[in-house]
Amino acid sequence: MMNIAIIGYGNAVLNYHLPYLERRENIQVKYIYRREEDRVREGIEHESWYPAIQFTTNLKEILQDSEVELVVICTHADSHVEYATKALENNKHVLVEKPFAPTIKEAVKVFELAKSKGLIAMANQNRRFDGDFLTLKKVLDSGKLGNIVEIQSHYDYFNPRGIKKGGFGMLYMLAVHTIDQIVSLYGKPDDIYYDVRSIYYPGESDDYIDIDFYFGRIKATVKCSLSVKLEHPKFTVHGDKGSFIKYSSGHQKKNPNGPTRVVFEPESESNWGTLAYVDENGVEHNEKVPSEYTDYGILYEKLYQAIKNNGEKPVKDDEILTVLKVLEDGHAIAKEAN
Repeated sequence: MMNIAIIGYGNAVLNYHLPYLERRENIQVKYIYRREEDRVREGIEHESWYPAIQFTTNLKEILQDSEVELVVICTHADSHVEYATKALENNKHVLVEKPFAPTIKEAVKVFELAKSKGLIAMANQNRRFDGDFLTLKKVLDSGKLGNIVEIQSHYDYFNPRGIKKGGFGMLYMLAVHTIDQIVSLYGKPDDIYYDVRSIYYPGESDDYIDIDFYFGRIKATVKCSLSVKLEHPKFTVHGDKGSFIKYSSGHQKKNPNGPTRVVFEPESESNWGTLAYVDENGVEHNEKVPSEYTDYGILYEKLYQAIKNNGEKPVKDDEILTVLKVLEDGHAIAKEAN
């Protein structure tokens, strides 16, 4: 059994951590830390949803508990490094919500501290276990598309008002997911071309993102926009033997009257992926590809193995730094855009 503590109790914890952790018999959430001001502002009624978890406003209680091996940090990005540093200094492994740190320089310091203590510090890149992305990986691994030529990944919304002035965040809050997915597939890109703009508030937001990554002969494009009214396929892939498209699988619905519960039910066939290819005998195929399940608990399982059994770290330091470099460069370009 591995005891963990979570810092923060917002949307990410309620909908993307706890619903998947409660299915893991080898991982137990012992504490959730909330600042007193957050409890006053947000209330404490929903703490009763998890009676087996100790809620505390005393961070030292967590850091000094020898039973706690892993601290999960789910706070605003500007406090990630502070909390991660405190946890590592108290000999706790850390899992940090994305973005891992505001800057590469700060991230490197956290990694160096973790290494000096023989501990793991890692970003919670849970979107590697989205059902639609796992379905994409299944198709890529099948080899039916042949040599991949192009991948397009979309994460779009429609908000004609745009992000309010000073509202930078699409890169760090949305594109960070899909950028990491591409990096997890192919590693550090050979080249990158950026088109990151402020459509609604020039120079004061990042509401249009179109980034091209090149890995040898493969081009992978990550797109995020607030000007997409019609749903676009989540993934579009072209290879020299065929093509594949998959619309978003979405996520579980929030339950405003109680804790979110994850239900692993097969996705409707109407939203399965579509695969068209020509096999080695020249025969054409057109198939529907059943969707995989979204399960963010898989990342916790892999992290458990890394901590307990010296398993492979599921999200590597260099992958985290590669993603942060893209975010930093894209953010700088958006600020300069007119």
